[in-house]
Amino acid sequence: MTHRIAAGIMPLLDSAILVAAREKGFAEAEGLDLHLVREISWANIRDRMAVGHFDVAHMLAPMPIACNLGMTPLATPTLAPMALGLGGNAVTVSVALWQKMADAGSVGDLDPTTAGRALRATIAAVAKAGRPTLRFGVVHPHSGHNYELRYWLAASGIDPDRDVEIVILPPPLMADAIGAGRIDGYCAGEPWNTAAVAKGLGHIATVKAAIWKSSPEKVLGVAAPWAEANPGELAALLRALYRSAEWCAQPGNREELAGLLSCPHYLDCPVDWLLPALSGQIRSGAGTVQVDDFFLPQAKAATFPWKSHALWFYSQMVRWGQINATAENAAKALDTYRPDLYRSALKPLGVALPGANAKVEGALTSPTPVGSAGASLVLGPDGFFDGKVFDPDAIDAYLKSQQVRD
Repeated sequence: MTHRIAAGIMPLLDSAILVAAREKGFAEAEGLDLHLVREISWANIRDRMAVGHFDVAHMLAPMPIACNLGMTPLATPTLAPMALGLGGNAVTVSVALWQKMADAGSVGDLDPTTAGRALRATIAAVAKAGRPTLRFGVVHPHSGHNYELRYWLAASGIDPDRDVEIVILPPPLMADAIGAGRIDGYCAGEPWNTAAVAKGLGHIATVKAAIWKSSPEKVLGVAAPWAEANPGELAALLRALYRSAEWCAQPGNREELAGLLSCPHYLDCPVDWLLPALSGQIRSGAGTVQVDDFFLPQAKAATFPWKSHALWFYSQMVRWGQINATAENAAKALDTYRPDLYRSALKPLGVALPGANAKVEGALTSPTPVGSAGASLVLGPDGFFDGKVFDPDAIDAYLKSQQVRD
């Protein structure tokens, strides 16, 4: 018997694991008919999950937490039993802004420290000249994009709430918004940074993989009522997605994967826009830069739903005034990510699993072998560019340390 699962996706590179699970037969091998529905915005993904159109979805990693904390309209209790890879985002700026940043010392190597220093100097010059505040786009208030952009800005001495304006746009519109002069920069997933470079509209200033190495981005969001009613189907889906992630991670499959994703019913874009992120050969607009681990679909426990990731996102919700810090809210955030379901589903596969459900984020400075169930596993590096670490057992102390740097 085949079980149908309706899944919402966005036109982004990191929908790859879901797309390949359907197109390469991994879902079918688990007895599943994985029906993928492309949406145009993250709000639509969230709302269609809430009204029962989707059983599961390609979802922003903080979004299930926001749903469970009651931060969104039409929210339904949502689980995150699996991550859909690490990294994959970049910060792109307009050609005009890039020229100003280059004049202020940015050299096009995607280094967040140098780029941040140049952007700070540019913002100061803009303010001194009395010109309009620079405007940056992110894809949703409860997104890794919003939090990593804010983190980078703040660590660079730029107040995200005073020194710039942050607005919301769907990722496929970002490049054209820069071209139309509606925004000066944005943080989005691939291929929509490469798109701006290819169109001659923007330059990539820095990347998520440099702001926070091995950092979380998307998860499999699962409607809690559906998960409770269909535990076997959920476990089968997690196994299918794990096998799909293994396939996506193979260098020899990059061309085929890019071809699948580029189809009109998925990303509807040129194959050439997808290959840079898959290879790590990022075309910044100032040249090609090799970025190790730009997007990881499978290595380094890339699909494991770390509870410390959930708590870091919660800490940023608190930091930027989206929610109050309470023990109850922290517990809800913690309980959203479900490594227990991941472990249970993958146990029959005998694959490498982390020995813990949380870790100190930013503590690994090099690839590190760790204890795991069934096979060897390497984690890290996972450092933040400013050298800070996040201890999930010391959130209050972490928040006190998170000030805009002078």
